[in-house]
Amino acid sequence: MTTLPLAPDPKLYNDDLAPVPHDRRPWNWLNLATIWMGMVHNIVVYEAAAGLMALGFSAVECLEVVAVAYAVLFIAMCLNAVSGTRYGLPFCVLIRSAFGPVGAQLPVLLRGFCAIFWFSVQAYAASQAVDAIMMTVWPAWQTLSITWLGMTMHGWCALALIWALHGWIMNHGIQSIGRFELVAGPLVIIMGAGAALWGLSVGHGIGPLFALPSHLHGWAFAGTFAGGVTGIMGMWASFAVNVPDLSRFVRSQRDQIIGQFIGLPVTALIFTPMAIVTTSATVIVFGHAIWNPVDLLLALNNTTVTLLGGATIVIATLSVNVVANIMPACYDLINLMPRRLDFHRSAYLVLILGLAFMPWLWFTQATSVFALLNIISGLLGPVTGVMLADYFVRRRQLLSLPDLYRRDGLYEGLYGWGVAAILAFIIGGFLAVIGAFVPTLALLNKLSWFVGCGVSFTLYLVFSQSGSIDKRRLLPNVPRVRHEQGEYVTE
Repeated sequence: MTTLPLAPDPKLYNDDLAPVPHDRRPWNWLNLATIWMGMVHNIVVYEAAAGLMALGFSAVECLEVVAVAYAVLFIAMCLNAVSGTRYGLPFCVLIRSAFGPVGAQLPVLLRGFCAIFWFSVQAYAASQAVDAIMMTVWPAWQTLSITWLGMTMHGWCALALIWALHGWIMNHGIQSIGRFELVAGPLVIIMGAGAALWGLSVGHGIGPLFALPSHLHGWAFAGTFAGGVTGIMGMWASFAVNVPDLSRFVRSQRDQIIGQFIGLPVTALIFTPMAIVTTSATVIVFGHAIWNPVDLLLALNNTTVTLLGGATIVIATLSVNVVANIMPACYDLINLMPRRLDFHRSAYLVLILGLAFMPWLWFTQATSVFALLNIISGLLGPVTGVMLADYFVRRRQLLSLPDLYRRDGLYEGLYGWGVAAILAFIIGGFLAVIGAFVPTLALLNKLSWFVGCGVSFTLYLVFSQSGSIDKRRLLPNVPRVRHEQGEYVTE
């Protein structure tokens, strides 16, 4: 046992931000796979998968877009998860090695804002499913029609129930999240399979949408294909940054790779055809495509289907929100105030902040919402690029844990700012989002994540060449670390 006498800065450390020792990591590959299953099956992913056809793709081409997007995501996720599994650290601590203890607050705040916003929007979508269920089983529910702050009282009641369910799950801690996802992930895919079987029955086969040819050819196809891949990746760009928040609880690199492979690209390629088949059935039954599953439940007007389908939507939303949005937002908030916040307090704060976004008002401006979120996601591509360049190339997968919790340590930078990372992030982010505002550079916008990630990866290595690394202070074997009475102890 070795004692490292470097005391952590209380402004950078608490028990929730400390390394998770191997003997306290509860998740194997199955836990991680079911967590990803729960995240991939949500309303936004469903609509995106089905909505690709509106761009002019054939059903087979939709699958090709999804396959490419999730293959790239899988690689990015696995690479960025390595440091979390090795050192047991969350994203908000790992990012300090590149951005510095003060500069790290910039990407952490950006990621936290995106996480809370997504939580708010997805939770409101789930409340609409609850509202639909209640209107079906209890017609008197609609009499609660008094409007307050832009929403009816029955809408408020549904929203309160969804918020309470999120709070109940988070109140039971990390262990309960793993157990919940172990049930939620497979359950959602079973219900999705049921919907797909209904679609096959109604369509007498794979449905009319699979028979429709592509309307895109040549450069139009190439540009739209690139935009489709980037759009799908944009939904997960924020999580590519903070995947260490999950991988820190996984027992081995093998577990995190297998779990992510099964839960991410494999599940996506199973779920996407389900969405397309189900949507094709709505064309036959109703004469037009219904992309929103809540609207589909209301259109079917069947009490049993509404109950089962609505419950599935709620479970799917809870599974993605808890892990992909609330959990990373909690760590981001703890990172800002480690002396005052712990995991439970941060979870309640996320619920309050999410309500303050008033998502029911934003839903009337859907174009503005997703434009804003796409820009934020585009800015997170450069963060991923910097993290990968720093950990795998500059640091050669070696980090000094004590220095990650100190302002005057190895990662101090310039007054706490990692100048190379900041410059690479600004330039990469600028190039990633400029295409959204300058029509002549629209191609950059279609490849925003790739542009931002690639440019920032390269520039960070160029800008950081002048920096020196004291390898004597690096610890090659430090996963088994705990903090006792002001000192780090490695086993």
